[in-house]
Amino acid sequence: MTIYIGNLSFQAAEEDIREVFAEYGTVSRVSLPIDRETGRKRGFAFVDLSSDAEEDVAIEALDGAEWMGRDLKVNKAKPRDAR
Repeated sequence: MTIYIGNLSFQAAEEDIREVFAEYGTVSRVSLPIDRETGRKRGFAFVDLSSDAEEDVAIEALDGAEWMGRDLKVNKAKPRDAR
């Protein structure tokens, strides 16, 4: 399962996100989407941890937490809608 992190600071880098989530388990992937038109970060990210239990602990600890001046929105990612 993948974790969605919303309301991210635009200054947050992949390494920053990896470091925060590594406190809760083994980070297998961090995806920090970039806007195609502007080339800027979109303000959200996705993180995969090595187990569902680790993801649950990270969500519980970080949802609503203040980080880099923003209150994070952290939950299980929902499947992308078919276009």
